[in-house]
Amino acid sequence: MATQARGGAAQTDERYWLLQAVAVLVSPREVLASLRDDSDEAARARSEAVLALVLLAGIAGVLWTPSVGRLFEDKLVAWDGPLIAVVVFFGGAIYGAAAYWVAGLVLHGAVSPFRFTRSYRQARHLLAFAAAPVALSLFLVWPVRLAVYGEDVFKAGGSDRGAGNYAFVGVELFFVAWAVGLLLLGLATLRSKASSSSAGIS
Repeated sequence: MATQARGGAAQTDERYWLLQAVAVLVSPREVLASLRDDSDEAARARSEAVLALVLLAGIAGVLWTPSVGRLFEDKLVAWDGPLIAVVVFFGGAIYGAAAYWVAGLVLHGAVSPFRFTRSYRQARHLLAFAAAPVALSLFLVWPVRLAVYGEDVFKAGGSDRGAGNYAFVGVELFFVAWAVGLLLLGLATLRSKASSSSAGIS
């Protein structure tokens, strides 16, 4: 009983969920299983972790859009590093939020008839934690890409083309595939937990 009480208290702690946003990369099954708690208290506690994951994954996604890769071709704006950072940050916030709400709705609508998710909120939170690898790529892929190609990353036809660019794209696709894998694992974990609970009740 004491162990369960400590576990319940941890799941209503914001710091616990911030750590889980990182732990999902190394112990995904345990973290994703903890999303089974869809109470208002647990949902509020993990809101900061969800926000961080959505924002970071959104920024990573925006950086791969063709429009960002052609910023220096825009003659109407004097683009520089700080301005690009601001635009990418706000663009990532918008992109991440849109994906969070819209893709979360699509996910819930697609899997809820099969009882994979209990609520729209749970589906959104699962989507956010599954996006952790994409958020991680922002720190592992982009610093290296910028170090190798510099400003050419934001120019069409720059040095960031050819085999080197394909290699970076391949690495980024690996992170995307990892995120898809986490999403599928999360759905399976939540479904198995729900099935076990139903069996126990019956």
